[in-house]
Amino acid sequence: MSVIDETALDILRGALRGGVVGPGDPGYDRARGIYNAMIDRRPAAFARCVDVADVRTALAFARDNGMATAVRGGGHSGPGLCLVDGALTLDLTPMRWVHIDPEARTARVGGGSRLGDLDHAAHTFGLGVPSGIMSTTGVGGLTLGGGHGHLTRRYGLTIDSLLAADVVLADGSFVTASADRHPDLFWALRGGGGNFGVVTSFAFRLHPVDTVGVAITLWPVDQVREVLRWYREFLPGAPEELSGFFALLTAPPGPPFPEPLHGRKMCGVVWCHTPAHPGTAPEEERARLEKAVAGVAAAGPPAFHFTTVMPYPALQTMFDQLLPTGLQWYWRGDFFDAISDDAIAVHEKYGQNLPTGLSTMHLYPVDGAAHRPGPDETAWAYRDALWSGVIAGIDPDPANAALLRRWCVDYWTELHPHSMGGGYLNFLGEEEPTDRVRATYRANYDRLAEVKHTYDPANFFRANQNIPPA
Repeated sequence: MSVIDETALDILRGALRGGVVGPGDPGYDRARGIYNAMIDRRPAAFARCVDVADVRTALAFARDNGMATAVRGGGHSGPGLCLVDGALTLDLTPMRWVHIDPEARTARVGGGSRLGDLDHAAHTFGLGVPSGIMSTTGVGGLTLGGGHGHLTRRYGLTIDSLLAADVVLADGSFVTASADRHPDLFWALRGGGGNFGVVTSFAFRLHPVDTVGVAITLWPVDQVREVLRWYREFLPGAPEELSGFFALLTAPPGPPFPEPLHGRKMCGVVWCHTPAHPGTAPEEERARLEKAVAGVAAAGPPAFHFTTVMPYPALQTMFDQLLPTGLQWYWRGDFFDAISDDAIAVHEKYGQNLPTGLSTMHLYPVDGAAHRPGPDETAWAYRDALWSGVIAGIDPDPANAALLRRWCVDYWTELHPHSMGGGYLNFLGEEEPTDRVRATYRANYDRLAEVKHTYDPANFFRANQNIPPA
């Protein structure tokens, strides 16, 4: 059904503590605005869930009314999976809370929390969780897709720090999944996306992280070939304390970039160095960072090289203002176990033709600690990947949507033959080939389909990168 009967909607309103937003309500258009403004969908209603009881009530309403259901955490889904036309969106954003146990070094996190909430709460104790690179990203979606970022080489994927998850299943039952309770579901949640239920809270193991060394190195885009040949050899051999993602970009018009670089197409690396020992003095950490990245000149003289130290949450917010909510996005991604010369030629071609000032390509390192678990220990199957790549066409102007899509798809189509075949779940985009989800899970796919059959046999949760039940 595409429209909820007003009487039924009033019943739902009376049953939820968090309230309901329908098409006739003043906040409806604001509610359906998500991070990617290219997505323009009209759900039948938003059920704002403040607790598990609200989630169970909203799910029961959707089942009784034969409604498709989507789940919104942070709203960062590139293909907008949290919104479905005519469906009920379970909006978990009121469930933004974090509880830190500094003695046990654990965190419990509400299903609607964002990375910035977790980073802020953990940082006061000198702790953190390996996660993404933007504070506005939802903890839920990032974690269920696997999760990688600045701390991946040092501490692994986000799912490698996951201890337990509270889940409301399609039939309304409530379970806690962990290594010793519902272990098959716990295995599937670590990389299997939103296929298995609504996760209302997560429990994480925390790691020492406080002040980190940060560096940005840029070269003119016509040096892509030399830089990538150097980078592909340098980073896999670097200590796990050092991470650095490669990017094709247009230099932003502001600090710390000097004015002569503003608006120029560049290639570069954003570095993060985590101290080997907690409590390292900032000046000592900066010296260690500079020593760790001293070899950048081997790629050719950089046009810009900047080093500093900052609190880890500050690094996590570095790109928030550059990429706020409400931009047009179109993205696709792949895993890579090498950066071949043929792949470099593709990067060189499309890096020189970035369609807009915010469009970019990133290669995130996913080696180091992320390689320690076996490929079948979690749903994340690409434990042998060295990089997770994403191509992102980005711009504020809706008139450029077709341009962004065409550049991204053409780039991906030429680069994909040089990939490992599958991609990071959270980087799969709209209108992808039908075999992409299966390729993302390799040999783990059939086991995921079995778990799906156990916990969601009717495929009620299908507004996701869907795995039909076996």
